[in-house]
Amino acid sequence: MDRSGKFWDRKAEGYARSPISDEASYQKKLSDTQKFFTPDMNILEFGCGTGTTAIHHAPHVQHIEAVDISENMLEIGRTKARKACIDNIKFTKSTLTEFNAEPAIFDAILGLNVIHLLPDRRDVLAEAARILKPGGVFVSSTVCLGNSYMRFIKHLVPLGKFMGLMPDVFILTEVKLAKEIQDAGFTIEVQWRHGMHNMVIFIIARKI
Repeated sequence: MDRSGKFWDRKAEGYARSPISDEASYQKKLSDTQKFFTPDMNILEFGCGTGTTAIHHAPHVQHIEAVDISENMLEIGRTKARKACIDNIKFTKSTLTEFNAEPAIFDAILGLNVIHLLPDRRDVLAEAARILKPGGVFVSSTVCLGNSYMRFIKHLVPLGKFMGLMPDVFILTEVKLAKEIQDAGFTIEVQWRHGMHNMVIFIIARKI
């Protein structure tokens, strides 16, 4: 976590300034997700970055725990939430597994643009299932390079990491991702693709 956290600390300011690359798809993700929300829900977002999505969702739920490994990202998120007069988000430096929440405590968990960066994604999916209430929803948006020419990036990752130019990136296919989510104890209710060559997979799954 420390090395990855330092990488994202360095990237935080630039990340916060960068525009959303596909605004239409982003708005559809927000809308699709909010269809599953009710005002009394407690949710958690891991890999929350600078808090943009949490801030969009905050008016639709009771409380959000927003966790990330980068303190610089979190501090930007806290500032953005204050400026937006949002007071129902708590930003915490942590991974999902280190957060160590009580079992079956959350109504929804979000992991957006993060699963393909995790070496322990199966453990993370299992933890999401553990801390979700029965019938709770897991929302993810994941880059899946496995069926594209971009899969060859895996040969560049070790050098890129060594030089501090890129984080871990793990090569997934849409089929593999969906199966791992299902194997963790979920049924998939929403699934669609977007982005360059449809490489980004958006999924909403419900805990069995």
